[in-house]
Amino acid sequence: MLAKVHRPDRDIRKPFTEIGDPDTYSGRTYDEKYITDFVIRYQLPCNITTAFLTPAFRTFNQALLPGTRLSGKPRKPYDAVLQLLQLVQNGTMDARTVLIEIVRQLILLRDERQQQINALLQVGIQPHLLTVEAILDLIKEHLKAPRSSRLPVLIITAAYEVAQNHLGKRLRPLQPHTAADTRTGTLGDLEIISQDSQQITIVYEMKTRSVTYRDIENARKKITNTSSQIDQYVFVTTAPIDAGVLMHASMLTKQIGVEFMVLDCLEFIKHFLHLFYELRAKFLDRYQQLILSEPESAVSYELKRKFLELRNALAASRGSGSA
Repeated sequence: MLAKVHRPDRDIRKPFTEIGDPDTYSGRTYDEKYITDFVIRYQLPCNITTAFLTPAFRTFNQALLPGTRLSGKPRKPYDAVLQLLQLVQNGTMDARTVLIEIVRQLILLRDERQQQINALLQVGIQPHLLTVEAILDLIKEHLKAPRSSRLPVLIITAAYEVAQNHLGKRLRPLQPHTAADTRTGTLGDLEIISQDSQQITIVYEMKTRSVTYRDIENARKKITNTSSQIDQYVFVTTAPIDAGVLMHASMLTKQIGVEFMVLDCLEFIKHFLHLFYELRAKFLDRYQQLILSEPESAVSYELKRKFLELRNALAASRGSGSA
């Protein structure tokens, strides 16, 4: 829509220059150059990565006409967008008016969601009523929710951040959920460094599926090609752990002198909360902060709300009032 306002001579239905017609334009360029910054600046409930890298548009390269079969689900919104593009292109609707209405609706949705989040934040629980078992149950339920692949990263991040003064280690800055290791130059999802240096000592890679032989071999290659002296490369997964994969990790540990480990996410947090029992409330608070600060593309509104609802239910079950 922005492209049509900017260049009225362009066919809004042709956001792919590969089509070859003189009235095409690059939708991805508009996304990357203008839309992404705008969405981030005003915290609009949109995917902050370019839509033209999603499966629906990535290799499409043809005019977006009514009836076109796009790969996204559910189909109804995609069909509605195609109809809207047609109405704008044939002059039935004005591109500027439609663009303004889109932004207005996004602002209304953003504010409505924030009000709902703020209402859920009013309930708290006293730390002395917060047990390790209750925290584990909460996290377990949260991990069951759809599109929760970012959560293990935030769980381990919260643990390290609240305990870093006790560990003599700290985290390197957390990378965006969609950032590839090859593009950012990182070795994994989380990198742990010594307090007194920038030397990476531990690398964490999170999985919401079972860790495979290939995962471990890819990790070995990354370690081989880095100048950092890695002590441990740790996989944390929410899926079952294969005994053969554990044996392969042990074999590589003996071969190259870097300890490869595959850990269950909930077991990791269980042991952490046991060792740092006095930090359990701070851990849960920090996890909540990380969840709420993540963009929609990493942690959806539904996932944020789910966590707060679970925490409020926990507070109610413990008979705690507002804190």
